Amino acid sequence: MDRVADHPDLREAEPVMHEGMSADAPQVPKQSSTAGWIGALARTARIDAEPARTFPVVVDGLAALHGDAPALIGEGDERLSHAGLAACQNRIARWALRQGIAKGDTVALLMRNRPEYVALWLGLTRVGVRVALLNTHLRGPSLAHCLTVAEPRHAIVEAALRPAFEEARAHLDTAPRLWPAEDLETAVSAFDGGPLRAEEERGVTLSDEALLIYTSGTTGLPKAARVSHHRIMMWTHWFAGLIDPQPDDRMYDCLPLYHSVGGIVAVGAPLLGGGSVVIREKFSARRFWDDIVAERCTLFQYIGELCRYLAGSPPHALERAHALRLCTGNGLRPDVWERFQERFAVPRVLEFYAATEGTVSLYNVEGRVGAVGRVPSFMAHRSPALIVRHDHETGLPWRGPDGLCQRAPRGEAGELLGRLSDKAEHRFEGYTDARESGRKVLRDVLKPGDAWMRTGDLMRQDAQGFFHFVDRIGDTFRWKGENVATTEVAEVLSLCPGVEEAAVYGVAVPGADGRAGMAALSVGPDFDLAALSDHLAARLPAYARPVFLRLTGEIGRTETFKQKKAALAAEGFDPARIRDPLLVAVESAYRTLDAALLAEIGAGRLRL
Repeated sequence: MDRVADHPDLREAEPVMHEGMSADAPQVPKQSSTAGWIGALARTARIDAEPARTFPVVVDGLAALHGDAPALIGEGDERLSHAGLAACQNRIARWALRQGIAKGDTVALLMRNRPEYVALWLGLTRVGVRVALLNTHLRGPSLAHCLTVAEPRHAIVEAALRPAFEEARAHLDTAPRLWPAEDLETAVSAFDGGPLRAEEERGVTLSDEALLIYTSGTTGLPKAARVSHHRIMMWTHWFAGLIDPQPDDRMYDCLPLYHSVGGIVAVGAPLLGGGSVVIREKFSARRFWDDIVAERCTLFQYIGELCRYLAGSPPHALERAHALRLCTGNGLRPDVWERFQERFAVPRVLEFYAATEGTVSLYNVEGRVGAVGRVPSFMAHRSPALIVRHDHETGLPWRGPDGLCQRAPRGEAGELLGRLSDKAEHRFEGYTDARESGRKVLRDVLKPGDAWMRTGDLMRQDAQGFFHFVDRIGDTFRWKGENVATTEVAEVLSLCPGVEEAAVYGVAVPGADGRAGMAALSVGPDFDLAALSDHLAARLPAYARPVFLRLTGEIGRTETFKQKKAALAAEGFDPARIRDPLLVAVESAYRTLDAALLAEIGAGRLRL
């Protein structure tokens, strides 16, 4: 095997120049992309060579190396050292064996963020049990749906979430056996915490399923994505290579542990370097900097909206007194990125793009503001990313006369695809629903017989090869014969003084083709409607400017901070149904939308 560092295409990245910058303008500090790629390749190089080495096995090894050093730090006295985490997972594994829970059985886990959450899924998967990580915010039929598609034989539920579980159980034909988490904690303490003996092993390998992780369900009921031990090893080791965790590193993790980033990546990567993870139940802008400083955190796993909240929050005495060396995550908008990094003196931001069930991922190791990453030439075989032309009428990739798809030229938005193959890293593990799995696979793309996975995301690639997220397919709409990307319009709106947040979506208008743009705006006291009109006119073409505005106090969000745009779009712009102030653009000026104006629109007498 060739040494990674000897690869002819591996070399230091040049300083990143932003579009429109002159050669003598201040530049983003140079970041060595080579070191990150080398680290990621080195840590993942031998995963496939050791099929029995799953992440729980790795945790046993970390315990031997780091002993009593902290691993998972919760609220109050909820703490587990590296040795304590290994002991806890092994006790849980032995408890599962004693209960007769067999390899391949599914156990549902419904628990809020705490160190024991991680120990539970590690211990269960150690002996081949598949764990369904349930969303703690779901109730009734939605939670029942998640249980139904997982078909668990057992469910571990903490006391605070017991009412939600009981409500969901009423909708189930067959209910799993309930194990109260608090009782389980006492029960497992009687078991040995040492490494499993040979006779206790269940032949678990990287190809076995470990977890079910659910999609957010923003476009329907959540889907349960199958996650193998191989994916867990690749996620954790790849990110460990990128962030180079050290024993004194501490990751601040306030994202849901039932999702792949908060529960696998943000936890596993620091542990691999002997570091620790500070686990919080939820994000709090008010106490964030107090917590970061008090816990001596050096790493922060973000979702872009968290950075936006912080950048818009009042000054804090400790906001530049921290020890953060790296913030990593996804969804950080360009307008927030620079404000966040400059205001809080964050040395490095590592933005990435990935999906739990996806076969393509991108990493912006160079720190190019606004990009989600790129694929250097020496990584092309490992990260096969393809952007194909998109047909906005059908919502599908555009196909030519030969029936094949066509690569999108640089600068043109198209759907991002990930190549599928028999290699473990390019294998689509799918959902529990075979029909939903089939919808994600696209065949005969570049040549007859090939197969690619649809991401459902529109991307464009710039002249330097950086990928930029444009929009989700379905969010982009067509108005006046032009395609409008909601994300790009929202970015322009958010730069207007007085606009604190913007959600952009398309709404149907009687007698008009396509969908008109509508924006729900959360505004502050300095918001000025005339200034907004001037701002939009200077920055957006007429077809992209929102036709309707809805001024609201707060924009609803999912538990992972995604805007509930589908609900807003469904409510439309009827002033009889919506209490928020509504406005409509008439002859380039916004007017209050009342019943009379609505009637004019309905009759087709008002030109929009």
